Amino acid sequence: MVLNRTHLHEFHKKRGRLTEFAGFEMPLLYEGIVPEHLAVRNAVGLFDVTHMGRFMVEGKEAAVFLNYILTRNVGTTSVGQGRYAVMCNVKGGIIDDLVVFHIGDEKFLMVNNASNRNKDYEWINGHTEGFQVEVRDVSDEVLMLAIQGPKAADTLQSIVDSDLASLRYYWGKCLTLDSFKVYVTRTGYTGEDGFEIYLWETPLAESERAERLWQLILETGEEHNIKPCGLGARDTLRLEAGMCLYGNDLDEETTPLEAKLDFIVQFEKEDFIGKETLLKQKADGLKRVLVGVRALDRGIPRAGSKITLDEKEIGKMTSGTFSPLLKYGIGLGYVLPEYSEIGTRVQVISRDKPVTFEIVKPPFYNTEKYGRRRA
Repeated sequence: MVLNRTHLHEFHKKRGRLTEFAGFEMPLLYEGIVPEHLAVRNAVGLFDVTHMGRFMVEGKEAAVFLNYILTRNVGTTSVGQGRYAVMCNVKGGIIDDLVVFHIGDEKFLMVNNASNRNKDYEWINGHTEGFQVEVRDVSDEVLMLAIQGPKAADTLQSIVDSDLASLRYYWGKCLTLDSFKVYVTRTGYTGEDGFEIYLWETPLAESERAERLWQLILETGEEHNIKPCGLGARDTLRLEAGMCLYGNDLDEETTPLEAKLDFIVQFEKEDFIGKETLLKQKADGLKRVLVGVRALDRGIPRAGSKITLDEKEIGKMTSGTFSPLLKYGIGLGYVLPEYSEIGTRVQVISRDKPVTFEIVKPPFYNTEKYGRRRA
């Protein structure tokens, strides 16, 4: 199998340990998952996220079309504003969770999970009939980086032509980073403050330009102890923040109501794909819900592990790890609603042995000390 590569493959090959992910050869780690994870929590880290899908949705009815295929209302967004949303099938199952930015007049940028890029593109184009809209996959023409951590703004501010303090969470705008014209959004997948940077018109074959931007950010961030970070730290960071991973915590058999994503399901919209099924599920009641769990004993929860209470199976884990920050096991999983109350003690089967966990509300860390809203 020939794996896809990003513009920065040579850097990753020289400095990192590579792994296969979503059909791409990507860095799992450089120095190590723990130091990279802690760099983002305490200072700043830089990720290559070019493997993500990026679609341009344009046309007179772009907003109307997006409101039909997404559960969330994006038609009310101002230019520069973004929304986290899900795209469901007619049964209410999640085809993908994604971010949509209103980047210009009748023009939207959709950022999708790498593993769903081809599936999403086919699904979206399969529903354009009757709408004045055009959808283009520009993933291979755009470099995408993520700079994350409490020192992310300080790192970029010295080389940017605008005051980053004025850029609000989930908003974006065109900026100049040194000599690079980029689109920057205040978003990320770590729970920390940070930015995602899009370098337009940069085909995969033009790696030199991408490498210069990557090196510029690393060199500028040296005074803040910046580290290049791989997929390993990206996963542990998102899990500490309680963020779902498609394919683990979300899939086409899971609805946004079960995943506690009610806030991005706007039933007041006239219509969207899956609305009827989700309304019925809401009326009938859920059969399972997503919860966070933290270990009270030694043990690491793993995806697929059974969750039990008094020897009765009440659910299964979908994600789990040992928290580099907290130094104990944490995870996400689905349980029967009657056992989902915060503080409930359950057992997770780890290496064929029951380990005691407590149901908690993510994020798992102290939000006064860590994360985007830290004091």
